[in-house]
Amino acid sequence: MHIRLKRFAEQILFASNIFIAFLLLFENKLVIPPWLQTIGRMHPLILHFPIVILLLAMIMEFFRFRTENSANTFYRNYSQNLLLVGSLFAAVTVTMGLFLSREEGYSGETLIWHKWTGSALFFVASIIYFVRNKRWYKAPIAKSAALITVVALVLTGHYGAAITHGENFIFEPVSSQKEMAVVPLEKAEVFNDVIKPILEQKCVSCHNPEKMKGELVLTDPKSILKGGKTGKLFVPGNPQISLLLQRVHLSINDKKHMPPIGKTQLTTEEIALLSIWVKENATFNKKVMALPATDSLRVFAVARLKPASKEEEVYDFSAADEETVKKLNNDYRTVSEVARESPALSVNIYNRSAFNASQLDELEEVKKQIVSLNLNKMPVKDSDLKSVSKFENLRKLDLNFTDITAKGLKELTTLKYLESLTLSGTKMDFKDLQAVIPTFKNLKTISVWDTGIASSDLEKLQKANAKITFIGGFKDDGSKPLKLNLPQVKNSSTIFAQTIPLQLKHPIKGVELRFTTDGTEPDSIKSPVFDGKTVLTKNTTIKTKAYKSGWLSSDVATFDFFRSAYKPDSVNILFPLDRVHQAEGDKTFFNTKLGVIGANNPAWANNWAAVKENDMALVCEFKKPVPISSVGVHYMVEEDTGIFPPQLVEVWGGSNPKQLKLLTIFSAQLPSKGDKPSLKSVESNFKTETVTYLKIVAKPLNKMPKWHRDKDKKALLLIDEMFLN
Repeated sequence: MHIRLKRFAEQILFASNIFIAFLLLFENKLVIPPWLQTIGRMHPLILHFPIVILLLAMIMEFFRFRTENSANTFYRNYSQNLLLVGSLFAAVTVTMGLFLSREEGYSGETLIWHKWTGSALFFVASIIYFVRNKRWYKAPIAKSAALITVVALVLTGHYGAAITHGENFIFEPVSSQKEMAVVPLEKAEVFNDVIKPILEQKCVSCHNPEKMKGELVLTDPKSILKGGKTGKLFVPGNPQISLLLQRVHLSINDKKHMPPIGKTQLTTEEIALLSIWVKENATFNKKVMALPATDSLRVFAVARLKPASKEEEVYDFSAADEETVKKLNNDYRTVSEVARESPALSVNIYNRSAFNASQLDELEEVKKQIVSLNLNKMPVKDSDLKSVSKFENLRKLDLNFTDITAKGLKELTTLKYLESLTLSGTKMDFKDLQAVIPTFKNLKTISVWDTGIASSDLEKLQKANAKITFIGGFKDDGSKPLKLNLPQVKNSSTIFAQTIPLQLKHPIKGVELRFTTDGTEPDSIKSPVFDGKTVLTKNTTIKTKAYKSGWLSSDVATFDFFRSAYKPDSVNILFPLDRVHQAEGDKTFFNTKLGVIGANNPAWANNWAAVKENDMALVCEFKKPVPISSVGVHYMVEEDTGIFPPQLVEVWGGSNPKQLKLLTIFSAQLPSKGDKPSLKSVESNFKTETVTYLKIVAKPLNKMPKWHRDKDKKALLLIDEMFLN
């Protein structure tokens, strides 16, 4: 029975080698159905098994030919079976990984390295298993094979971790601290030195060129401004309607909450920084010290870039009993040391639905040691502050988004060491706050954004309490109208067969959308108002603007709709596509998916097919003959990176693939030096011809213009869709 099972496992391993080789060879043609996507997503769950098992197997393989081991039957059999099991698990893991890689959001060089090192690991382990009992397989070969396998194992794990957590995941805590420390305050920039580190630590692991969840990349300003699959990331000047802040403030159990549950969450300070940055128009090149001295963003940024003296504060109380502290930690509360060897404690209470004042009273035994208390988003009321006032050595108290009022703060005036108080998102009355603030003797900073305190009242508070820094800036005082963000198109695709209803939308309620179909810019008087009744029947460029009373109108949004009446039953590409940019192979040109601009953005490679050394030539077959009278091509132009329009497009047609006649020849206009990157289309109309086969040949520009830095070299041609009418 044991021998039969082993032989069966060996046959599965052999078949797995053939199957995985097949998947790798024809990966670009794979279409993964939803049920296989589910299996693919189990890749992270299974991968630990082959890592551990193969590592143990290779250690045993390395020492296999020692005298005491080579003569040991149990050692030989156990190591062989271990290698067999590890190889089979590796086969399952690689297969799942290949399925997972076909999902949206996985791309880039790191993914390629992870895929090939993982596949190599599996093939090497399989080869070792099948040849390890050959006569020529001696100790030097066994040791070399074991070392190669371990190296492949380490590299595969490294690239996998880079995809999941980001390239600098392991050393990020150290490197980020070093970077923070060496930035001189006078040279520090708001985005590069304050905002970007937050994104890198909490967001980039899922939103980078290698792993674009939601088609969103957060590694550079251009990608951040572009946004992702669900639209723009933020509306400059308006954090309340910005997707970035909306997702952050969702319940952590909401599937749209960011960062997702299980990932390190943003701190209150980080959320405040992002919100103020968006509120102040989300600039990318402003210096911290160029902001006004009392500006909230500057106050937060300076505190982050230039932390308080690293000299440890000396406390006049002893440390709490370790067992007591351990007992106080539970599912809704954490109690921990502020610093190593420090008697001071920091308390964080969470789980809003389970909160009650008794959780504060339970801290009686360590009330002297508590110097920091976080009650953010808890249903804390004025009556609960009496319990807080018992923590006599409290230095920092966070009460953001609680139910307290300014009157309740009177209970805290006995806290003579309190230096930092955050009240953001609470219902503060100016007069009550004005009366109570002077009674705090040692308060240095107080956060009151999003409390209803007007800017003019905030200035009065700051003037009357010069020793306290007030952090505000979240409520718009109406003095400066906000600009509406761009309208969006609701149609899942802007390519249609016969007709398509125009569907436009805007995230802000009550907005009026006006549009044009003749290429002119819409205005607020003459242009038609979008009412959802417009139906398009031909190629149309839609230009639209958003208007609303009390707001500045949006910029013009442009959407191109293309009619393509016929879709071939099969497509055969005659020459190889560019090795890097193959998109969906022969399905690329008629899948109704348009690419986006940006040769440096990996997203565009998902929908664009490219050629440089060959012509882009394909033969379309129709099971039933169709009347063709026009052919169009959609392409990208980015002259700076050598992406040019087709030099020539030939269209051939007929009923016999070996006897096609030329139907039309056309070309596209070349860009001028310095032209901005763009998406364009070119179309040719000709006398109607009924065809069963249609051959389209698009030739890349043979020599780039003299003014180009790569003059006389062949250009790259990128096409994502063709239109047949």
